[in-house]
Amino acid sequence: MNRVTRDLYLDLLSKSLSNLIYGAPPVDPWNDGLFRNDARPGRDRRSPAHTMVGVLRLENVRQLAQRAIDLEIPGDFIETGVWRGGCCILMRGVLAANMVHDRKVYVADSFAGLPPPKSQLFPQDAEDRHYMIPELAVSLDQVKENFDRYGLLDDQVVFIKGFFGDTLPSLDAEPFALIRLDGDMYESTYVALECLYPKLSIGGFAIIDDYGAIEQCRSAVTDYRAKIGIDDYIQQVDWTGVWWQKTR
Repeated sequence: MNRVTRDLYLDLLSKSLSNLIYGAPPVDPWNDGLFRNDARPGRDRRSPAHTMVGVLRLENVRQLAQRAIDLEIPGDFIETGVWRGGCCILMRGVLAANMVHDRKVYVADSFAGLPPPKSQLFPQDAEDRHYMIPELAVSLDQVKENFDRYGLLDDQVVFIKGFFGDTLPSLDAEPFALIRLDGDMYESTYVALECLYPKLSIGGFAIIDDYGAIEQCRSAVTDYRAKIGIDDYIQQVDWTGVWWQKTR
């Protein structure tokens, strides 16, 4: 696939994932009801879109996945906390558009919503109420169906079902070229970093979806980076998403 064709396909895929093709306004009452073609604010839980991260964060996934391929950074791609699967579908689309057959996309989620906070182990999550939001629970079958709608459900997609504390410590996969964390909570973010960051290749990319929006997530990132001495520059994507490149 030449570059022009590749970009046209990925443009269309991103717009489809964001439900921007027909100009439908956000459904969630937290929004102002206006249609925007530049970015969704990330709270559009009742929309039929397959992602609520917004165009800017989708573009970030696309750009960094493409850079990982172009720079030949070794490893697979993974997202922890996938909702309806949109970012992972885009990752798989980037592989398809580049005719890459030797990388996989790992799709890690409970597929049952977020866990109640473990206040004794992670006091930062003591007041967290994400587990009470039913719209955040999307079944594994539904996510697989969403992949299939784009023709991207195949053996290069690996589903990891369960809470991160149960699944990620024993995950038999590495290295990774791109890790994307969207777990909202302190526990979900810290556990994902602890389990996955050591497997991230030098030159690989770490994306944190909730850094700007949720204090617990930001604290988990700060604590982990301080613990192992990460000083790589944190770059902003939009009002909440950030990323950095691993240099050592």
